[in-house]
Amino acid sequence: MNPMKTFSLGQQSWERTMLATELVRIRLQRMTTALEQAKIPYAVIGDCAVAAWIGRVDPSAVRFAKEIDLLIRRSDLEAAKSVLEPAGFIYLRTASQEMFLDSPEFRARDCVYLVFAGERVSTSDMLPAPDVIDAEAVESFHVLGLLALVRMKLTSYRDKDRTHLRDMIEVGLIDQSWPAKLPAELALRLQALLDTLEG
Repeated sequence: MNPMKTFSLGQQSWERTMLATELVRIRLQRMTTALEQAKIPYAVIGDCAVAAWIGRVDPSAVRFAKEIDLLIRRSDLEAAKSVLEPAGFIYLRTASQEMFLDSPEFRARDCVYLVFAGERVSTSDMLPAPDVIDAEAVESFHVLGLLALVRMKLTSYRDKDRTHLRDMIEVGLIDQSWPAKLPAELALRLQALLDTLEG
């Protein structure tokens, strides 16, 4: 069977892809506007942070951001709830994750995932998440600084994280000077990626 006959990319599927990307942008804007107005410290991390940094160098190299990850201090969680819930977000805590859904009908992938400053995302992580003090203003919201973002990506080091790191290397955001800025184990991970891309 020809897979192209089963999964054809027509105008409707392309428009749905563009709509999904726009919904992520709108959700990010609503969330960060509420936090900015309330002066609650935060940093956008994950897909959207990588996209923001790469977009500064080469917009054509930006990948679609599929989800939103937010770094906040746990001490600010109640304050964040108080401003995000009126903005339409619904706080949800599961056994392994805390998040804000965009509505009761939304799927987990359509939510805002929370990461808490100074805490390990996974018990196996070498380093805890950075503090929101490492955030930088990008247009209308705050994104995690590049060095702190790279450390987070190297700490998680999932396939998605390695892809993001390769993208940042390829546009010149990360180069051979970077391993010296990192703890030894993270430096080894980054050097391996640098060597692979340059080999």
